[in-house]
Amino acid sequence: MKIEMTGITKAFGQNKVLKGVNFDILPGEIHALMGENGAGKSTLMNILTGIIAQDEGLIKVDDQIVNYPNAMVAEQAGISFIHQEMNNYGEMTVLENMFINREITNRFGINDTQTMRKQAQLYLEKLGVAIKLDQPINTLSVGNQQLIEIAKSLMTDAQIIIMDEPTAALSEKEIQNLFKIVKELQKGNVSFVYISHRMEEIMMLCDRVTVMRDGISVSTNNIKEININKIVKDMVGRELTDFYPKRTPKFGDVFLEVRNFSSTGLFNNINFKVHAGEIMAFSGLMGAGRTEIMRSIFGIDSFDSGQIYLHNKHIINKTPADAISNGIGFITENRKDEGLILEDSISNNIDLPSLDGFTKRGILDTKIIDIFVDKLIKRLHIKAMSSQDTVSSLSGGNQQKVVVAKWIGAGSKVLILDEPTRGVDVGAKHDIYELMNELTDRGVAIIMISSDLPEVIGMSDTITVIYEGQVSGTLTTKETTQEEIMTLATGGASNESIKK
Repeated sequence: MKIEMTGITKAFGQNKVLKGVNFDILPGEIHALMGENGAGKSTLMNILTGIIAQDEGLIKVDDQIVNYPNAMVAEQAGISFIHQEMNNYGEMTVLENMFINREITNRFGINDTQTMRKQAQLYLEKLGVAIKLDQPINTLSVGNQQLIEIAKSLMTDAQIIIMDEPTAALSEKEIQNLFKIVKELQKGNVSFVYISHRMEEIMMLCDRVTVMRDGISVSTNNIKEININKIVKDMVGRELTDFYPKRTPKFGDVFLEVRNFSSTGLFNNINFKVHAGEIMAFSGLMGAGRTEIMRSIFGIDSFDSGQIYLHNKHIINKTPADAISNGIGFITENRKDEGLILEDSISNNIDLPSLDGFTKRGILDTKIIDIFVDKLIKRLHIKAMSSQDTVSSLSGGNQQKVVVAKWIGAGSKVLILDEPTRGVDVGAKHDIYELMNELTDRGVAIIMISSDLPEVIGMSDTITVIYEGQVSGTLTTKETTQEEIMTLATGGASNESIKK
C-alpha cells in the first residue's frame, strides 16, 4: 500500500495546526514522523485515518483519492493507528478490550470466546507478554496496557500501522520484542509510520524520517543520509549543544529519608536518603516496584511498615493532601487519569495545588494567579491559544508540560517525577532538564523514575536500582555505566553496590 498526502491543512478556530503538509509512505518501509509536541504529527495521522477531516489537500492510496469517514473504515481498508493515549475500558477484561467492536462469532451469531482467547494469546505471546486475559485492564501497568494496544493492532492484518510513541512505557526487553515483530512484518510488505522522540530508536529502526515543525513538513531524508544533530535542528529550529545540561550539584542536608519501607507483594525493606539539591534516579525493569514505592510515599496507596522522615522529622502521609502539605509533589506516570483534570482549563490545572498561596481573607487573587500561570506556560513553552483552553485540547506532550508546571508552581521541596519526559519532544525534554537543574540549585530534592538509561545517567547524581521490589544497589552516576545498571536491574551484582 502506498500513501501520498499533499498540501494538507487544518485549523481549529483561529489555531492553524497544519499549514500545507506533504507526507508519503512507501510499501514495506518504516517511516519516522518527528517533531516537537504540537507540531501537528498526531493531527496529520488523525486526518489520514478519518478521525478528523482536513480543510484542504489530497490523500491518495495507491494513486486513488480517498477520504475515510471514520477510523473503522480506515482500519477496514488496512490502516491501523495505535494512539499514544490508550482508549481502554478499565472495568472490562483484557480479552473484552482486545475484541471490542471486532468480536468473532460462530454461525449462530454468538461470541466464539474460545477462538478469541486463542488469537489473543497468540499475539500477546509474540510480544513476549504474560497477561491473564480475564483480569480487568485497569489492574495492569501502563506498559502492559500499551502492549495490549499494540497486540490489538497486529490482529487487524493491517498494511499500514501507525505507532504513536509505542515504546514510551515499555521495558528494554519488550522494546526489542516489538522491534523484532516490526521487522518481520516489514518483510511481508507492511509499512509503519513511527512517531517517537527517542532518537536512538529512530536511527536503529527506520528507513526514512520526515520532520515537522509548527504545522509544516520541514524535511524528509533517508536515515542513512542524516544524523541526530540535523534531525534535532530541523525539529526545534536551532541547535541544542548539550542534550543533557551540565549539573554542578551542591548537596545540602538529608531532606527525605525512607526507612524499612514495605508493602506485601509489592516492595520490601526499602531504604534510601535524598539530599537537598540532589537528583536521585530510580531505575529498574517495568514492574520492579519503583512506582509502587513512590505512590505509597505520596499517600496514594497504603504500606505495611516503615517510616518516612522529612528534615529528620517523622511524617505520615495517609493521603496525597498530607504529602502536599509536607512539601512533596508527585508527577505521576499516568498523567491522563491521575495528573490532570482533562476537561478543565490549563490555568485551573496548574494553580490547583497552589490555591492556598493565592488566597487573601478567603478570596482568590485572580490577577496574581493569571501572572503565575502565564509565567509557567511561557517557561515550559506550552503550546496553547490561551491559558483558558481545556487540557484535553492539547497534544500529549503539552499535557505532560502542564503536569510539570503544576508541581513546579506548587513550590514542592521534594519532587517525585515518574517518567517525566515520556512522550515529550527533544526540545521540551531539554526545557524540563534545565528546570530540574534550576530546582535543585534552589535546594529542591528530586526523585526521578525513568526507564530511559541515557536519561538516568545524564540527569541524576545517584541511582537506586530496584529489582523485584527490593533495592539491588545504589550507584554514583559519574562512576557507573548502563551495563552496570542493567546488571543490578536483572538481579545481578555490581562491584560498586557490593562496596556500598
